[in-house]
Amino acid sequence: MPAKNKTVWYCSSCGNESPKWMGRCPACGEWNTMVESPVSGRKPSSPSASGGGKPEALNEIDCSSEDRITLGNPEVDRILGGGLVRGSLVLVGGEPGIGKSTLSLQIPLNCAGLKTLYVSGEESARQVKMRAGRLGGDLSGCYIFCETSIDKVIDEANRMLPDLMIVDSVQTMSCEGVESTAGSVSQIKETASRLLRFAKESSVPVILIGHITKDGYIAGPKILEHIVDVVLQFEGENRGSYRILRSIKNRFGSTSELAVFEMTGNGLRAVSNPSEMLIPQHGQNLSGTAVCAMLDGTRPFLFEVQALVSSAVYGTAQRSATGFDSRRLNMLLAVLEKRAGFHLGAKDVFLNMAGGLKVNDPACDLAVTVAVLSSNFDFAIPSDFCFAGEVGLSGEIRPVGQTDRRILEASRLGFSKIFVSAFSSVGQTPQGIQLVKVGDIPELVRKLFK
Repeated sequence: MPAKNKTVWYCSSCGNESPKWMGRCPACGEWNTMVESPVSGRKPSSPSASGGGKPEALNEIDCSSEDRITLGNPEVDRILGGGLVRGSLVLVGGEPGIGKSTLSLQIPLNCAGLKTLYVSGEESARQVKMRAGRLGGDLSGCYIFCETSIDKVIDEANRMLPDLMIVDSVQTMSCEGVESTAGSVSQIKETASRLLRFAKESSVPVILIGHITKDGYIAGPKILEHIVDVVLQFEGENRGSYRILRSIKNRFGSTSELAVFEMTGNGLRAVSNPSEMLIPQHGQNLSGTAVCAMLDGTRPFLFEVQALVSSAVYGTAQRSATGFDSRRLNMLLAVLEKRAGFHLGAKDVFLNMAGGLKVNDPACDLAVTVAVLSSNFDFAIPSDFCFAGEVGLSGEIRPVGQTDRRILEASRLGFSKIFVSAFSSVGQTPQGIQLVKVGDIPELVRKLFK
């Protein structure tokens, strides 16, 4: 009688292993995330960062200079911390069609002399060649290998020893020793572990393309993000032309960086000054708009906030926010109702962040408030005014961090006034811009809608 195949249960969120099914994962607390996976006789690889050796004293380890590869794209080099570190494992995630494969293929095409092994598990070599022809660049240094077996991929990489390897995508790869389908928890863990070992032993950097779930998280176990060295994630609307590449994790640099790209017919074009594309692109006399001086990580942005306030047609007022936390919007509307006496309970309020941005900087509160009031009064705000401040539950305008950098960016782009909190600590104001300090919502209304 043949032996019964053994199975274990994995949490699809964090990768925790259990001998039996559980409704709730005991490690991460998520519900209904346990999936069954068969166990092979072969022990899974350990995601070790090195192949062994003896212990070294910390003061004897030389790390004075990191060996980095310049990728020919200043925005990508900057978000990686100065280039791609040799032997690193980089995971790039994002929605389908947002530009993951395009950016990954542009890297070897724009770097003459960079010998690259491009592993495609989803497209044929002909499809990749057609996309490469559209993107343009040096095609001689990029080698296409259509394969889904990670064992054959690593064997070919060891034989070829490229300067860079790109795997598109990790969910299509499978290991011969793991008895489960490609994309399962055990397959993704084993694939990532083997690629990490290959990268560390050969000093060949590896870029992994990863899918995301409908909730916006990278598909697969959470341990995948722990194994890799760098996690980059694309944001933005597929229908729009702008994409934001954000650093989620970086062992070799800061996670406060992001890069902005524009999707064109010839691929992704780096946008060196994102504020110029996000500031108003219309006439002067439009109500319901305000410009916010936001700071994402260490990079200042100026972008337009759009609001539409109208009488509720169906009795129950609607609240809709695109790119902004809807709960935060409801809080700001409640502050306007309670602290400033504006009756918005019977009106529909729609909010949109220009350019497809998703913002979480508290400094956007002031611009959102001004845009809502502007639409409610049908009063146009001058396009050379901008705002940076957090709104508290008492209606006070609270200061935000690094106000000087926001003012400097607004001055550089030609804005004449910037409204900030009266409690902000500001240094010398640049010439050409007027600093207006407001303490609460009523004072803001008096100075702005007089």
